[in-house]
Amino acid sequence: MFAHDAWYDMNDEPGVANDFSGDADIVMQAGAIHGDIHLPKVRYRFPPPHQLPMGPSAFVNRKNDLDRLDHLLDAHLGAEAGHRTTAVVSAVAGAPGVGKTALALHWAHRVGDRFPDGALYVDMQGYGPGSALAPAQALDLFLRALSVPAESIPEALDQRAALYRSVLNGKRVLVLIDNASSSTHVRHLLPASPECCTVVTSRGSLSSLVAREGAVRVTLDVLSPGESVQLLSELMGSSRVAAESVSALTLAELCGHLPLVLRIVAERAVNRPRLSLAELVDELVGEQHRLDAMASAEDELSDTRAVFSWSYHALSPELRRTFRLLGMHEGPDIGVEAAAALTGSDATTAKRHLRALADAHLLQEKTANRFHLHDLVQVYSLERAVAEESQETRIKSARRLLTWYLLTADAGRRAILPYSASFPLIPAGDISVIERFETGPAAMRWFNSERLNLHAALRQAFELAQLDIVWKLAIAVSGYLELGSYWTEWEETVAVGLDAARTLGDRLGEAVSLSILGDAAWRDGRLDDAAERYEQTAEIAHEIAVGWLEGFGLRGQGLVHEAHGHYDTASRLFESALRVFRAGEFRRGEGMALLSLGKCARILGDPPTAVSRGIAAVGIFKELGDTWTVAWGSIDLAASYIAVGDGREAESALRTALAIFEDFGDRRRQAESLIRLGEVLRASGDPGAAGDCWRRAAELYESLADPRAAEARERLANLDDG
Repeated sequence: MFAHDAWYDMNDEPGVANDFSGDADIVMQAGAIHGDIHLPKVRYRFPPPHQLPMGPSAFVNRKNDLDRLDHLLDAHLGAEAGHRTTAVVSAVAGAPGVGKTALALHWAHRVGDRFPDGALYVDMQGYGPGSALAPAQALDLFLRALSVPAESIPEALDQRAALYRSVLNGKRVLVLIDNASSSTHVRHLLPASPECCTVVTSRGSLSSLVAREGAVRVTLDVLSPGESVQLLSELMGSSRVAAESVSALTLAELCGHLPLVLRIVAERAVNRPRLSLAELVDELVGEQHRLDAMASAEDELSDTRAVFSWSYHALSPELRRTFRLLGMHEGPDIGVEAAAALTGSDATTAKRHLRALADAHLLQEKTANRFHLHDLVQVYSLERAVAEESQETRIKSARRLLTWYLLTADAGRRAILPYSASFPLIPAGDISVIERFETGPAAMRWFNSERLNLHAALRQAFELAQLDIVWKLAIAVSGYLELGSYWTEWEETVAVGLDAARTLGDRLGEAVSLSILGDAAWRDGRLDDAAERYEQTAEIAHEIAVGWLEGFGLRGQGLVHEAHGHYDTASRLFESALRVFRAGEFRRGEGMALLSLGKCARILGDPPTAVSRGIAAVGIFKELGDTWTVAWGSIDLAASYIAVGDGREAESALRTALAIFEDFGDRRRQAESLIRLGEVLRASGDPGAAGDCWRRAAELYESLADPRAAEARERLANLDDG
């Protein structure tokens, strides 16, 4: 939360929430979706998504497997449209490190031009040390990539899947789902459009997907001896391999003919050009003998541990330390700054180490300055960390990383919610963090890139009992999750924070968490839950003398009573909140309380009081420079002006709001302002101007796939009736 005070800037109705706008990659939030989904008949004009990661730099032919995928696609897309009944699905299965992802990516890039509507990619993280990506999370990623407005994405898994299938209907999109743990893990991600093609990679056979969805299984075996040697030739140089063909075959055998392991060995050989392949073989055999007891164990590293160990021990001590600490990061990828915090180094050193590990194929650079550990390599990395680092060192390193996420997330919170209240953090010490973001959109981009890592960090902090970080991190990210319409994740995240705060006996953390959970219940229309949480917030805040928090707890209770139609009770609670805000000189809270009091006065038949309170509220927001809330308050003030019969001032207030929302790029609030402005203009005898307003509102709602577009069009059609 400290979306709490920001959230109430924008909403006085349960089930309605705020918008945040800016660059095109920023989402906007609206009300809860209840029941069935009914989108207007608007064609999504999204740029085709191109999410495929880079393919492998060297790839042996795998001709039979590629031919099978080609034949499957040719047969499907070559059929007459009327004979394509379902989307084609292929399940690429095989052991870890066998090259499933490499094959899928190589093929996907090769056939990409046959999918003019784009390509979707998701790593389901089904085999790493952290939690796998849930189907609902993957669908959320896909829908956003397909430019579905965030507020139009439902929370229920089945509804998300239905919307996903609807958006893809009639489109030719390639969907690559990587590292799925089971058929259930991916079933909801399968498009139904016969124009689409889905490729799923998994260590399992995905038998259920084959049986129920008709998936065609492509099972990868390890490379043949010839293919293994060919890959070594491409990576090490053909002349070197040809000169020692017998040793090359032995080297391939020691690598288990696994592409992942062959790449690591080849990179080591490239860095030691004067060493013969026979000498490389001797080194690997020696390492295998040294690890015989471990290698004979039935575990997922039994075929690879010797090569990993051999490559690991060839690193400098500094690189070995970085490598083993990286395994403790549970998110899907890691950036340079986060790695610096984890290892206790500066960003320049961290980047050099990450690049060196990527050069050794112990790490993959997914995008510029963002790195990923293959799940097998991460298992080995963690094994080394446990063996070589004390528990104290591991926890301290993890806490440094978690501190970096907390402090950077809080800087992001301040950028996207500049008027939200701050709370005590923890010292940065010598950790270099992003102290401020230049703009809200820049902070939103950071949150977007780190969202899954932040989720993993919260889980890891809880597992390591770093409970002070848990509740503070939950609060720091809650505003982003709310603004981004990650409704379920928003509430679940703060609930974890509440648990941590209560375990610590931290009353501030408990009260703040309850306040946000009140917001979540309010947005979802669960008024009884919201009332209980706001009451607890106010009680605890009063007990610990945190006035602004007590004020919002009281105002939250007032909003619940207002929603029930108990306006007198609501007004008393708003008055109590106003006194608390004024006593604590919390001006923004004072403005919000005045705005609520103005609305109640209007409803209770006292429009002059409503106007005076609305003017006072908007004046406070102007004084604070809180431009967005000036616009929001102006909409409410316009309603009060209408109630006293002052159409001229109502029009002026609405035009002020409209101009501000246009500056913010807030299309939804622009549309709402235009609807109300049209009403004022029609009442003043200018139907032409009213029609222009409603036409613009309809276009804005349609661009957001908002059902209220139909209402705006209906107003336009009935313009001559009034």
